[in-house]
Amino acid sequence: MKTLLFNYYLPKDFIAQSPAKPRDSSRLMIIDRKNGKMESLRFKEIERYLSSNDVLVLNKTKVFPARIFANKVTGGKVEILFIEEVKSGIWTALTHPGLKIGTNIVLKKYLFTSIGHKGMTVIIDTHLEKHKLMDLLIKYGHTPLPPYINSLEKESLLRKEYQTIYAKEIGSVAAPTAGFHFTETLLDKLRRKGVKIEYVTLHVGLGTFAPVKAREIENHPMHFEEFLVDGNTLERLNRAKKSGKRIISVGTTTTRVLETISNSSGILKNDHSDQTDIFIYPPYKFKFVDALITNFHLPKSTLLALVSAFVSFPNTNSKFKNFNSCLMGGAYKKAIKDKYRFYSFGDVCFII
Repeated sequence: MKTLLFNYYLPKDFIAQSPAKPRDSSRLMIIDRKNGKMESLRFKEIERYLSSNDVLVLNKTKVFPARIFANKVTGGKVEILFIEEVKSGIWTALTHPGLKIGTNIVLKKYLFTSIGHKGMTVIIDTHLEKHKLMDLLIKYGHTPLPPYINSLEKESLLRKEYQTIYAKEIGSVAAPTAGFHFTETLLDKLRRKGVKIEYVTLHVGLGTFAPVKAREIENHPMHFEEFLVDGNTLERLNRAKKSGKRIISVGTTTTRVLETISNSSGILKNDHSDQTDIFIYPPYKFKFVDALITNFHLPKSTLLALVSAFVSFPNTNSKFKNFNSCLMGGAYKKAIKDKYRFYSFGDVCFII
């Protein structure tokens, strides 16, 4: 399937540069997969579409300040975006410019060494235990904002803005942005209404945000990302699904976790902690997720492919031909016409 089938045009001034304030004042588009109807609300009004028969599943991963600006020992600046630790002290990273093997980099009194390459990443020996590197990044690192966001805000504020309010488990280099729209007040209101709220963890890395460069989307190499589902959470989710409750995934990262550990009968397996490289695109059949809360995504991205699959056969009666002609393509056209805000800090849709 051609990657170009997942393309659309978005004017640059539709890309949100800062989050809505308050968070739940962002715009919300309700998209009904059964009849194709769409409705515009504010996110705080989502409670109108939720009941005690619903379970919200959120990703509680926490973004760390993974980007640093350092210097080569031989001279010249280098930007490093740490992705994940592959073994003690050894990390995969994206760098600008690229680094040759054996290049030494200095940050304050600390020395890092480029020791290899893996795909599009550089392998860096930090010579530090993980907790010590994290301490260093917290002190000198920068929030890993996507390249399409040019914020002038202070780093201390960005660390709060580019984070869900329920973030807990450190490990992501990109935020699960569908969760940005929740406030404590809204979550409390939903709990009082009887909506069950569950948490999983997927540490967002290259598997989620790496651009699709392959001509055929099936040839795009998905990178592994770590996830964790508590055993008690897994049991509660299975009971909820079996009893007929609606499983609402908050974000594509949460969706990938649930679909990875679900069998063909819609039962979550006992894989509490693992890695996933699941790539969801049409005509994927969703096994566990019944509804999806998600932001408006970049053209030709794995995330756009996932939402396209969610509204297409065999999940609906509409066979996927291309993004622009499918239900989500119509929703994006409406969002542009109605001046919604796009991407990480942008508005959101609830696909039911």
